[in-house]
Amino acid sequence: QVQLVESGGGLVQAGGSLRLSCVASGRAASNYVIGWFRQAPGNERDFVAAISRDGSETRYKDSVKGRFTISRDNGKNTVILQTNSLKPEDTAVYYCAANSVGILLSNANLYGFWGQGTQVTVSS
Repeated sequence: QVQLVESGGGLVQAGGSLRLSCVASGRAASNYVIGWFRQAPGNERDFVAAISRDGSETRYKDSVKGRFTISRDNGKNTVILQTNSLKPEDTAVYYCAANSVGILLSNANLYGFWGQGTQVTVSS
């Protein structure tokens, strides 16, 4: 099994940036596709981005393309979500998750391992 811990959230003004980190422990992160999801109050958990095991493939939610970048360093068991040009509608708790299926899935139900989340708040 893998354990995931997110960090890097905070309060930022619109147009600002945050660098979210997801650090894996236990089984090596390189065994998993890693996804980032977010959940705003009253909403379902929503796909944001995913990255393949070796980092060669990525997938993004349409509304974050060109603003967010997902990357990974398997040597450090870390996945980064760089968020730029943040908007108030990006406000949510951001979670990283791992799936062993090997496909860049957008369905949260198909990810078996989750972190505790990190709050991102974007003020207007």
